[in-house]
Amino acid sequence: MTDFTPIASLIGGVLIGLSAVLLMLWEGRTAGISGIASRLLPPYRDDALLSRFGFVTGLAAAPFAIVTFTGAQISQTVSSNLPLMIVSGLLVGFGSVYGKGCTSGHGVCGLSRLSMRSLVATASFMASAIASVFIIRHVI
Repeated sequence: MTDFTPIASLIGGVLIGLSAVLLMLWEGRTAGISGIASRLLPPYRDDALLSRFGFVTGLAAAPFAIVTFTGAQISQTVSSNLPLMIVSGLLVGFGSVYGKGCTSGHGVCGLSRLSMRSLVATASFMASAIASVFIIRHVI
């Protein structure tokens, strides 16, 4: 079971919301991670390349910053099943393209704009996540 940490969760939520608002303010774009990351690759070359690189770098650097500045220990488990990881990555990528956005774009930015498409997408993400956890923990 995962421990519930309301203070850390609140701070994380506020930071995610703040970064989404700042990205909309400065770049005029929603904070969809899949869209930002995919535009780091060719054929996209424009003035926003540096800001996209900074956004993705910040995502990757955040755990290291937490450990460095707070001394907190972060534990993360990654599967050693390489075929499963490849299939999972391809499914997530396909889902992001097919759903016209990822969980962060729909769940954080789309819902805050009252987008019906984002509501349906987020409900689908959540239903799939709930079903996956149930099957993995109680059926398999």
